[in-house]
Amino acid sequence: MEQLVTKAIQDEYPDDFAWCYGCGRLNESGHHFRTGWQGDQTVTLFTPEPEHTAIPGFVYGGVMASLIDCHGTGSAALALHRKNGHEVGDGSEPPRFVTASLHVDFLKPTPQGIELKAVGKITEIHPKKWQVDTEVYAGDTLCARGQVVAVVMPSTFKA
Repeated sequence: MEQLVTKAIQDEYPDDFAWCYGCGRLNESGHHFRTGWQGDQTVTLFTPEPEHTAIPGFVYGGVMASLIDCHGTGSAALALHRKNGHEVGDGSEPPRFVTASLHVDFLKPTPQGIELKAVGKITEIHPKKWQVDTEVYAGDTLCARGQVVAVVMPSTFKA
């Protein structure tokens, strides 16, 4: 059964900040990761393409790290947006986060041709710093765990 993320935080990022290779909707060459709420957890779905191969039949670990990274920053944006009284699609601009730290543990080889599901749990550790713990599944198989510490994007990043 294919799932969908119908309301993704990345869809709300202003054009100036929608170019990320992992989650930028305007980056034609990117992965276009989209992160939304599923209950009190966040979810990002992604089906790797043949070019994301490490060895035949298995997904390249860098793609997994990128998925965890963008899922983490997107999840932090969802959480702070909600804390500020907003939801995706209500017309308000969400906060934008960047990665302060990324840690990935690869638990099992990730098979090609299966939709991946990143599921995140979010912890606020400072008004501008959030921790997201993520598990990535291929079907029912837990393939990777990761942790992102995301910080509100500094104003110096603005073009």
